[in-house]
Amino acid sequence: MLKTTDPDIIERINHFTFDEVQNEVDLSDRVKMLSTLAYLLGMQANAEYKVMLPVALDNDVTPIEAKEVLYQAIDYLGLGRVFPFFKITNEILTAREVKLPLKSQSTTTMKNRLEKGEETQIRLFGKQMKDFAKKGTINKWLVNNCFGDYYTRTGLDDRDREMITFCYIAAQGGCEPQLMAHAQANIKLGNDKEFLTKVVEQNVPFIGYPRSLNAVTVINQADEAVNGKN
Repeated sequence: MLKTTDPDIIERINHFTFDEVQNEVDLSDRVKMLSTLAYLLGMQANAEYKVMLPVALDNDVTPIEAKEVLYQAIDYLGLGRVFPFFKITNEILTAREVKLPLKSQSTTTMKNRLEKGEETQIRLFGKQMKDFAKKGTINKWLVNNCFGDYYTRTGLDDRDREMITFCYIAAQGGCEPQLMAHAQANIKLGNDKEFLTKVVEQNVPFIGYPRSLNAVTVINQADEAVNGKN
């Protein structure tokens, strides 16, 4: 136990993470937990995810919402990094006597996923996304797979999905162009500069200061691009 081997450090870790940050960041428990799960997925923190998922489930995150955070991570982190979290998640849900599989949240078919994906992409990013799928193979997959397969699912709404997507990308680092695009999408949906900044602050203990500060810089730039200078 760290209380025995590293008592002074664990005292400061627990105080900062679970007292200071929690008391100063004004977000709902549900938003805090959804964002933390997404950040932990993005940074590949298997052990901490295993600790925090039960906390999330005890603090207003439903099993369906937890699964949707896991599923959507696939397109932003890749199968290789997400699949190990399936086992952790399923073991925790099963131990809590949650019957699996959960009710499907899919709303598209193999025939209409491209069409519905484009509709979703235009709704989130604007009319300039019309015919984005025609610009290349990866572009097409982004529309039919990322937006057609995942963003169209129920269980989380557009604001939830854009918020967790911001967290996946911020946790990885080195993806600032994509982080900027999703920061702007968040702001346009109503997840404003103040909200996104609080999401970052909530997760500073888990992700550290360099990527947190980088994310705040992107948020400020995105807000300026969407709303103009004050």
